[in-house]
Amino acid sequence: MSRVLLCWLCWLICLGCLFPASGRSAEPIRIASKNFNESYILAEIIAQRLEAAGLPVERRFGLGGTLICFDALVAGEIDLYVEYTGTLSQAILGSPGVTGIDALNALIAEQDIALLGPLGFNNTYAIATPSAVARSLGLETIGDLAAHDDLEVVVSHEFLEREDGWQGLSRTYGLDMPVTGIEHGLAYQAIAEGSIDITDAYSTDGELERYDLVVLEDDQGYFPEYLAAPLARTGLPAGVYEALASLESRIDDDRMQTMNAEVVFARRSFASVANEFLVAEGLAEVRSEQGELLASLGRNTLQHLKLTVTALVGAVIFGVGLSLAVFRMPPVARGVTYFCGLLQTVPSIALLALLIPVLGIGMAPAVLALFLYSLLPILRNTLTALTTIDPTLVRVSVAMGLKPGEQLRHLYLPLSLPSMFAGIRTAAVISIGTATLAAFIGAGGLGDPIVTGLALNDTNLILQGAVPAAVLAIVTELVFEALERWLIPRSLKE
Repeated sequence: MSRVLLCWLCWLICLGCLFPASGRSAEPIRIASKNFNESYILAEIIAQRLEAAGLPVERRFGLGGTLICFDALVAGEIDLYVEYTGTLSQAILGSPGVTGIDALNALIAEQDIALLGPLGFNNTYAIATPSAVARSLGLETIGDLAAHDDLEVVVSHEFLEREDGWQGLSRTYGLDMPVTGIEHGLAYQAIAEGSIDITDAYSTDGELERYDLVVLEDDQGYFPEYLAAPLARTGLPAGVYEALASLESRIDDDRMQTMNAEVVFARRSFASVANEFLVAEGLAEVRSEQGELLASLGRNTLQHLKLTVTALVGAVIFGVGLSLAVFRMPPVARGVTYFCGLLQTVPSIALLALLIPVLGIGMAPAVLALFLYSLLPILRNTLTALTTIDPTLVRVSVAMGLKPGEQLRHLYLPLSLPSMFAGIRTAAVISIGTATLAAFIGAGGLGDPIVTGLALNDTNLILQGAVPAAVLAIVTELVFEALERWLIPRSLKE
């Protein structure tokens, strides 16, 4: 058992290395983005601008949607992100008649947040179709769609559910056609392949020109202005507001569309496109893209390890402890096992979403979700091992006068160790794979490039997260295999 205790000590040391004490005097400014191309670029521009001004920054990019970002800001879990005036007035505040910056700020002042000066462009929603489809059907305005209810309409998930999206648009224009949802970045590929006829777009999307798409005229003026502007908590350091003020009115529609196209079609990183813009404006110095990539990989891997190790240690302590407490009570043991099995049936992304109202975004809900998913293999293997100990050996231990605690130490735990260790090993690999989904709620890790790659339909970005995660899982398997050979006597494995 001394080896087991030594193993636990090593785990605690690992946790200490993963969570070093912070020596920084200032808290980082937590910058978030939504999970679409333009939001990533703008968030990176702001992050690099603040870093150039000497302010520490923490990136929480790729959050699941508008309301997740806004609720996280109001709750103080992030400090700022770029929002659009139309989105704020309609989708968040439910006040479609309010559009001005001052009027919007009056509505949100009590929540200790403020919409700062616009960045300079209007990225309104638009309805797009291939030029060939527009010519063949004579489509010029959104109203023309009402006469063609056989068109294949696929829009982004958020646009499908928003009141200022398809719901209100279909009522305004009398559109009665089936519509389904898709990731925004994938819609362009589908429309280019001819799989769909109509989709939603942003007016600054680089794909509009690339895929020869026609933006249908909003002849009833349904879409309001969507001026991009930082939405930030009040009370941040003065240097933050000064740095953000230097970005006001710097980006027009054409420039934003060009930056979007650079990321999507030239396959450049958000960091390099953002840095090029800031350097051209004299607001930052040139940064090494390769150095940024390596630094990003290191940060993501370390964060991935934090998530998985924290959750796994908690699951081992709780799972093994619970197993030892209930294994002598078969009905209770079965009930606990069934409950943990039920947790496994909840889809990972759904569980993360359900935890947001309780724990907010970031590391806490991600760790709890991974903890819950890790319980079943640990609990089931441990209970199975404890309840299948040879009854003869149990009777011998009783005849020798061993007390229940001594039976656990000298009989149950040593004989259960191989199966228990196999459960922990399985839980570790499951956690590494599932932790990639934590990026959807701002927990970071190797899921960050995967989520970004999905938003851009960029295979290279997806691989930047998937390959290291796979390597990490393989390394974990090898480490546990070595530990198993060291901790468990050969006689117990035969």
